[in-house]
Amino acid sequence: MNKQEKVEFVIKTLNNIYPEVPIPLDHKDPYTLLIAVLLSAQSTDIRVNQITPLLFEKADNPYDMVKLSVEEIREIIKPVGLSPMKSKGIYGLSKILIDKHHGKVPQSFEFLEELPAVGHKTASVVMSQAFGIPAFPVDTHIHRLMYRWNLSNGKNVVQTEKDAKRLFPKNLWNKLHLQIIWYGREYSPARGWHLEKDIITKTIGRKSVIEEYYKTKKP
Repeated sequence: MNKQEKVEFVIKTLNNIYPEVPIPLDHKDPYTLLIAVLLSAQSTDIRVNQITPLLFEKADNPYDMVKLSVEEIREIIKPVGLSPMKSKGIYGLSKILIDKHHGKVPQSFEFLEELPAVGHKTASVVMSQAFGIPAFPVDTHIHRLMYRWNLSNGKNVVQTEKDAKRLFPKNLWNKLHLQIIWYGREYSPARGWHLEKDIITKTIGRKSVIEEYYKTKKP
């Protein structure tokens, strides 16, 4: 297959497996999504979805969030990890949203990435999932699979995002990045990977990745 045929195979396969794709993080509006994505850094969506109801019960908007102290926020979010940095980020961005954006989450990469503890990936998730603006957030699953599928060189997530945006049609980005995440979790994980179940990698995967897989499976 040439690269275009590989891209078409990925899109077709993912649409067959995931005709509808859920957003992994529970939320009700752009603000709660922003907080959930921030909390998900170096944590799991399952853990975040266990903690956000406790936090949002006390504060599900920036005005209520700044009524809490950084220490109170930190105590609630401790189980997701990195709580000192995340609690300061949540409090700080909530204050900025009130002071500069009338309490609303801005629909702008520039303004989102100016917020404390909000990087490009977090901003991309919010733009894509909250506002429907085309973006291609790259997490560990997408980074791993783009390399396994020989669609990116795997050097860094910045390059992976550029390659994904170049190869896949813009109108598919928002759905596709979620499909790849779910596929990575269910069929092509970093650990406990079974190539026989991973139809995409088995069909179009990087030769060196497949060879290495079979080497590790030899008795």
